[in-house]
Amino acid sequence: MTGYGKATAVINNKKVTAEIRSLNSKQLDLSMRVAVAYREEEMEFRSMIQKSLQRGKVDFTLSVEDLAPTSTPQINFDLAKDYYSKISQLGNELGLLDNAGVSAPVGSDNRVLLLQTVLRMPEVISQQSEEIGEEELTGVTHVVADAIAAFVAFRTQEGLSLYRVFTEKLSNIRSLLESIEPYEKERTEKIRQNIIDKLTQLPVDYDRNRLEQEMIYYIEKLDINEEKHRLDNHLKYFVETMDAEMDAGGTGKKLGFIAQEMGREINTLGSKSNQAEMQRIVVKMKDELEQIKEQVLNVL
Repeated sequence: MTGYGKATAVINNKKVTAEIRSLNSKQLDLSMRVAVAYREEEMEFRSMIQKSLQRGKVDFTLSVEDLAPTSTPQINFDLAKDYYSKISQLGNELGLLDNAGVSAPVGSDNRVLLLQTVLRMPEVISQQSEEIGEEELTGVTHVVADAIAAFVAFRTQEGLSLYRVFTEKLSNIRSLLESIEPYEKERTEKIRQNIIDKLTQLPVDYDRNRLEQEMIYYIEKLDINEEKHRLDNHLKYFVETMDAEMDAGGTGKKLGFIAQEMGREINTLGSKSNQAEMQRIVVKMKDELEQIKEQVLNVL
């Protein structure tokens, strides 16, 4: 679910920039930073983003730069005086002021620094700008829509790349699954022969009919045909899900569930293998599946 999109336009001598970034997340976690001039439209922009992005930790930024500023800064004198008085009082209590009290910090440099501090306080200086018109808001909305479109295009390109990765990894797992078969037949016969060899070394006789019954039961417990069949079905279902729902959204969670089921079958194959070469193949299958699980997190 990683992605990036950006769009810029000049509207009424203002450079408006919309930028969207996304990282992986199970749910949609949307953080928005909107320029003060367009703050009233924040809910509209949020709704536009939520319609296109189902999951991800998303950061949205809408900034504006005046190319030809027409407004003049305004100072809130009452608020500035209040800040100055309270900061001076604090300095006096901390012993940073002389006996003149709140209006005379020690040294002229201190007075300048205090004034600079006051001017940086919230809402002391404000810009009186023209009211935002409907035409400008429409233009800004188009910029946001273009950024979303660029973001979706980025994710689409990433999705096609992931599709190729998944197809390759699934093919590798299927090939590894098929390579188990010759070792499986060899393993069964080897287990049977090992048991008979051990029994012939015993100083007591044994019931051969009962041995055959127990042998059949034991070998059936080690049979992996059912696990192979289920894993093959999961591989097919993974591909079908990618093909059928790639444009529908919400596919990532479903693919994650299928990958979990594939992992269960591969683990069972490993526990039943009881043969070195088969276990090496199972390890390779686990490695391929782990790469699939990592990349599934990038799918919506």
